[in-house]
Amino acid sequence: MEKKVINPWKWQDARNYVQAVDVSNVKGTLYISGQTAIDENGVSSSADMRTQLIETLENLEKVIHDADYELKNIVRLNVYTTDSVSLFENFDVFQGWIQKNNIKQSSTVLEVKSLFETLKVELEATVVR
Repeated sequence: MEKKVINPWKWQDARNYVQAVDVSNVKGTLYISGQTAIDENGVSSSADMRTQLIETLENLEKVIHDADYELKNIVRLNVYTTDSVSLFENFDVFQGWIQKNNIKQSSTVLEVKSLFETLKVELEATVVR
């Protein structure tokens, strides 16, 4: 698999995403349903945004690892939240995770009216091999 990042500008670098990712010679593509802060028993978290974001990232990692893909090969990562102000107040968690795992992904952040039950954030990803 070959990945090429397309960034006509530099400003997005501080936000830890890229404008586009060109992928060729792909051996597999993993389309991941929105991951949230739901525990292994299917119970939705009612914790604060920071805690839910950490749990959501852990769940996303589990799906990717169980599918035998690598975090660094995430090419698209969309974020849905019920509270963009709270999300951006805790965005250091997200950005730190992106940097730690050397991910260069295209992203969209969307504020939505609601998510399932008490959830505040959901991550939807595409990973290649």
